[in-house]
Amino acid sequence: MAKKKISQSKSKTIDYAKYVRWFWMTFTGGILAVILLFLLASWGALGDMPDHTLLENPETNLATEIISSDGKTLGKFYFNDNRTPVDYSDLPKNLVDALVATEDARFYSHSGIDGRGTLRAFFFLGRRGGASTISQQLSRQLFVGVASQNIFERLTQKIKEWVIATRLERQYTKEEIIAMYFNIYDFGNNGDGIRSAARIYFGKEPKDLDLKESAMLVGMFKNSSLYNPRRNPVGVRNRRNVVLSQLHKYEYINEVSKDSLQQTELDLNYSPESHREGIATYFREYLRGFMKEWANDNNNRKPDGSKYNINSDGLKVFTTIDSRMQKYAEDAVALHMPRLQAEFDLQNTPKFNKTAPFRELDQSEINKLMKDAMRRGERWRILKGQGKSDKEIEASFDQPVEMTIFKWIDGKADEVDTIMKPMDSMRYYKSFLKPGMMSMDPLTGHVKAWVGGMNYRHFQYDMVKQGKRQVGSTFKPFVYATAMDQLQLSPCDSFPRTPITIEANKYGNPEPWTVKNVDGNYSGKQTLKDALASSTNTVTARLMNEIGPQPVVEMAKKLGITSEILPVPAIALGTADISVYEMVAAYSTFANKGVYNKPVMVTRIEDKNGTVLYQVAPESKDILSEEVAYVTVNLMEGVTQAGSGRRLRHEGFDKWSNVYKEIITGYPYKLKNPIAGKTGTTQNQSDGWFMGMVPNLVTGVWVGAEDRAAHFRTTTYGQGAAMALPIWGLYMKSCYADKTLNVSTSDFEKPSELNIRIDCEVKDEGDLGQDSDTVDDDVVEIDFRP
Repeated sequence: MAKKKISQSKSKTIDYAKYVRWFWMTFTGGILAVILLFLLASWGALGDMPDHTLLENPETNLATEIISSDGKTLGKFYFNDNRTPVDYSDLPKNLVDALVATEDARFYSHSGIDGRGTLRAFFFLGRRGGASTISQQLSRQLFVGVASQNIFERLTQKIKEWVIATRLERQYTKEEIIAMYFNIYDFGNNGDGIRSAARIYFGKEPKDLDLKESAMLVGMFKNSSLYNPRRNPVGVRNRRNVVLSQLHKYEYINEVSKDSLQQTELDLNYSPESHREGIATYFREYLRGFMKEWANDNNNRKPDGSKYNINSDGLKVFTTIDSRMQKYAEDAVALHMPRLQAEFDLQNTPKFNKTAPFRELDQSEINKLMKDAMRRGERWRILKGQGKSDKEIEASFDQPVEMTIFKWIDGKADEVDTIMKPMDSMRYYKSFLKPGMMSMDPLTGHVKAWVGGMNYRHFQYDMVKQGKRQVGSTFKPFVYATAMDQLQLSPCDSFPRTPITIEANKYGNPEPWTVKNVDGNYSGKQTLKDALASSTNTVTARLMNEIGPQPVVEMAKKLGITSEILPVPAIALGTADISVYEMVAAYSTFANKGVYNKPVMVTRIEDKNGTVLYQVAPESKDILSEEVAYVTVNLMEGVTQAGSGRRLRHEGFDKWSNVYKEIITGYPYKLKNPIAGKTGTTQNQSDGWFMGMVPNLVTGVWVGAEDRAAHFRTTTYGQGAAMALPIWGLYMKSCYADKTLNVSTSDFEKPSELNIRIDCEVKDEGDLGQDSDTVDDDVVEIDFRP
């Protein structure tokens, strides 16, 4: 009996030992299997793995950043990834704390894999939270990709995540990993990376984010598609509050702060970043062309010989645009244009203009104009590319379709959804007045502001450099400068106002050219200074008759005007089509003592590592003597002292004049400092110009409709002093109010040797009469409104 018990005892001991062996074999086998899986993964057996080089330089698409002269981001070029990386030092502490508290509380104590978190996730099947560390999430974003729905593939991805995470931990510091994670994540709405997200959702840089803003953005890491602040604000607010609770749990904030912040709204400041929105849109589109041309130049190549991609290589483009001045320019346009448009629309109601917005055209001419515009349009091009016949395309323009159109509503730019025939929408858009404006430092050639229109989404044709329109009397200073340069005239020299006719064929004109003054005043004489101030046509024509048109054309070309100018007498009154860009550069030569500086928009280009790839080489040349340049400026000072530009200085006219009350936006301007300038208006009031200068800033403004047949009925409203000058006045008031800009209020510097007399006998302002191409409504205030 005793032997039998002993035998049973031995049997039990042997069975127990067997289980122990099996346990250790299974455990060891498991460990070895895990090690083998890790080794296989690291060797690439489970799929491609990043090598050392790729770990050092992960392949991410980086947007090209456009930077203003005062260090602000104007916009970016990108295809899909609007990403601009920031350093860890640019991340606020509350943002980093929120990430660690929410996503990886033991981030600073593990080496890429959180053992406790992994075991918890394994035993509770993820019901008590996941186990992915920040390093693992970064490895997934950079190298692994979206989680697969297939269990085996997902397990393979997880192993790769673990391997890459440990490699990242060896390659980078904890701070660098956090910065990389913030930079790589897509926060939605073109918010690729924390910098874009902070700018888009809150209109600020990451370093300026407060705690609740940081909590919202960190909350989006869970799923930015689901937690989208624009589509799901309630869900995003709840998720933000979870992040705040995590911050309290790990003692980053106290309970009082948590409770108070959880009661607040999201307080978004949504500022979308797209190619058609934001600041300096027209300039950015010009810059896109500049960058494409630069990238296609064979002299500009990457080290491997390939071309730079302006949408994904992370270039930095440093521009001359000043973000403050650009904003002031855009604000001035936004304030003036709806008021001017309201008057224009009033004059084009069916009661007053049955062919609105066109004038002086019969129906057959309007039909031709519209048909030509139809064939030039984008819709025609697209349908033609689809193989549609001309007849089919023309028919489609009379079929109503859903569309979103631009509209001024309560003085603000807005959009309206409607149903309209494409042909009707074309006519609708032709009824809008459009602006073009550029501001430049004449001493350096640096362009400080560029406004090519009032809304790039709906009006994409740039009226700074692309568009060219008749310049009217703003061309006259070129005639005066040529005459003074060649004939050594003085602003004090007098010429008769009497009518003048230049005989046929004298200067290439096939017919006699007779000039009239709009005010009908042909008596007596005028000094050149008074004549330019009042824009007397007959005096300008006499100067043209003395010197001939060819020298004037040559002068304009020397001043940087590349547009075609026919050498005929009529150019004296501004018949040539010239861009705002050319006019500002030309006028800057006068302000810069006769030295022409080619406009500069880009100072340098850097790659993503800060290597300089392009540095501007300024181009300048002497055009006029300092004396002639100064005297021309002195002539134009008379325009703002006693001519059509003097409304920049006086006040009180708004008390009795409807014009000043309704469309001279911002009046009174109360500018007392020296200003040289010239208004310009074309013959049928279709183009209004104002060119204005102070010693260190030259600004040109044009306003008009797309077609010259769309214009004001009279010069009361349809003149440069009413259409364009108010934008200049508003802009300069803002510039002067911003003392950080240092816009000059000083006199134009007089040459050390000045032999031309400029101190003329001052005439009574009433003797100046009317602006012969613009009706100087400072003198004659007649309301011509229908």
